[in-house]
Amino acid sequence: MALGAILCAPADVPGSLKHKFYGILTSIVLIFVITLLIGYFNGYLFILIPLLIVLIFTVSYIAVFGFRASLVSLAGLLSLVLAFAYESSEISILQHSLFLALGGVWYLFLTVLTQFVLPQVQTDFLFVELLDKTSEFIKIRGKLLVEKTNRSFLLDQNFKLQIEINELHETIREVILEKRLSSGFSNRTRRQQLIFSRIMEIYELAISNTVDYDKIDSLFEEHQEKIDEFKVLIFEISDRLNHISKVILKEEKLIFQNNFKILLKKIQNHIEIYKDDVGLPASREGTIILLNYKAYQEKQIGNIKDIIRVLNNYSKNDKIREIKDAEQFLTPQDYDVKILKANFSLKSPMFRHSLRLTLTMLIGFMVGYAIEMQQPYWILLTVVVIMRPSYGLTKERTKHRVVGTLIGAAVGVGIVFLTQNLVVYAIIAALSLIIGFSIVKQNYRNGAAFITLYVIFMYALIHPNVLLAIKFRVFDTLIGAALAYIGNYLFWPSWESKNIKEFFIHSIESFSVFLKQIDVLYHEKGDASTTYKLARKEAFLQVGNLNAAYQRFVQEPKSKQDNIAIIYELITICNTYLSSLSSLGMYIRTNETNKAPKEFEIYVKHILSNLEKAMDRLINKESGICLTNEELDMATKNYEEYFQSLAAERDEEIEKGLPISTEMRAKLHETQLVFEQLSWLYNLSESLVKKVKQI
Repeated sequence: MALGAILCAPADVPGSLKHKFYGILTSIVLIFVITLLIGYFNGYLFILIPLLIVLIFTVSYIAVFGFRASLVSLAGLLSLVLAFAYESSEISILQHSLFLALGGVWYLFLTVLTQFVLPQVQTDFLFVELLDKTSEFIKIRGKLLVEKTNRSFLLDQNFKLQIEINELHETIREVILEKRLSSGFSNRTRRQQLIFSRIMEIYELAISNTVDYDKIDSLFEEHQEKIDEFKVLIFEISDRLNHISKVILKEEKLIFQNNFKILLKKIQNHIEIYKDDVGLPASREGTIILLNYKAYQEKQIGNIKDIIRVLNNYSKNDKIREIKDAEQFLTPQDYDVKILKANFSLKSPMFRHSLRLTLTMLIGFMVGYAIEMQQPYWILLTVVVIMRPSYGLTKERTKHRVVGTLIGAAVGVGIVFLTQNLVVYAIIAALSLIIGFSIVKQNYRNGAAFITLYVIFMYALIHPNVLLAIKFRVFDTLIGAALAYIGNYLFWPSWESKNIKEFFIHSIESFSVFLKQIDVLYHEKGDASTTYKLARKEAFLQVGNLNAAYQRFVQEPKSKQDNIAIIYELITICNTYLSSLSSLGMYIRTNETNKAPKEFEIYVKHILSNLEKAMDRLINKESGICLTNEELDMATKNYEEYFQSLAAERDEEIEKGLPISTEMRAKLHETQLVFEQLSWLYNLSESLVKKVKQI
């Protein structure tokens, strides 16, 4: 029963209760059926081999349905391996399988009970994790402002964080919005929804702060202190988010030391000093950049204050509006059998992984029995927990698994030489199991070390010759790890360089849709529509998926990293593109803007044209689009002349000693920011087409 509960645990990942329930229930059915079949036919090798082929392939193949399905698949594969450990003569294999299923039902009952008794625990934990990641993301953005030599490393860190943050966004949407749909719009759900929307806003604002770092370095080379003040403010925002996460964990009491007013005042003073030192009109561009950047940070501070009001219950529930068309923001999980058919091809990475895993486990099964290991199924167990669809992740897990096992074995041997007390062994085994399962996701190597200790001392309680168990544990792990590593390299490998093109296509396609929605918003004004928000969400998700694909790509062998330099440049362009699009959309959404000029339309048309050219090139299709640059040059000239006329008008006002009016400031900011973002987007789209042509 305990083993049945442990086997069902992988499917218990954050998400809606409905998805958890069906995930664990499916695990129970798989565990029962697989254990019964393997146990019944274990003595009949001519039946067992074909059965293994069918079961391993089928169970691993269901991972095509997504992340939770892959964990259900893991539960099935683990039960298949551990079915070989059944040696009892006291109960039948049917009873053994039923007890495993009963343990799974017990775990399912506890999961449902916990969800009803402590419904906030899962959501609070997800919020804490999201706040910590967002805080770290913002801090890196602050470092990027002042760091001049190590920006590539910091950008890589940001890419990785975006992947994790996007995954958390999806999980929290599922938990909050599905709860809202199933049980109504309660006060608690309102508060959670408001906090989540503010964290999302903070994240989007951080990304939409498109910074041309080369221009910043050039403009403020002799005025670095102006940028340093922004770094201090950004770090303070990051620290406030970190503090809020500790408040939710009840590790700290909510304290709002409002240092923001002082920091903003310092920044404003530095802007005035810069304006005076450099003088107009030379300081105009730099001043507008600093003022725009300050305005973004003020919006960040406003979002943090909103979160604090919610935590303090200052915000009245009737002021918290529900998300319009909430169900549309959930990413539906499709379990249609058509997905199985669509992926039943060597072109599918999951199909190749299923074949690879089946063959590798068969080889491991034969090796284990051929050399008569003490526990031959440990080889299969190692293959199951290490082998992943991507080469990079398998390689990383292989290294951590081997090192962790060796550390655990070394510590185990040391303890055995120090004491032979069975009570001590039982305590170490229990503690090691708890610690191992708690940290295995965060630190796989250390988790493997503690799980090895658990296995060793559980055997020590049963068998007196514990050193022999340690020796076989190490040997089996080394054999299984070697098989997993070699299998991933030799058997139908799925190199990311062949698949990353699809992620580029999806990202560029999402940019096109998002830009069209920004265009609509600029013309129609008012609140952002659901269509706009969905387009924005899709763009963020697709770039997150692209970043994840790139991280897998760089972990592959050097010989398989085709065009890595160009691909890195393309990744950077796509992330910058998303940032620039978000910045443009954020400005239009949060400011009163004038009528969209025809020059805006011309730029949008040319940018969309370039995006389509890039997509056509990626699918090896000849593009029929051919736009001349004459109207674009005219649009650029008109934008520049309009800005210069505004600047000249303002210069005349300064000579007369007139203060800047709100209308003049708004026109200057809008023209400078919108034109700058359009020019930036167009240049990025041109670079995108050129880089795509190179590969």
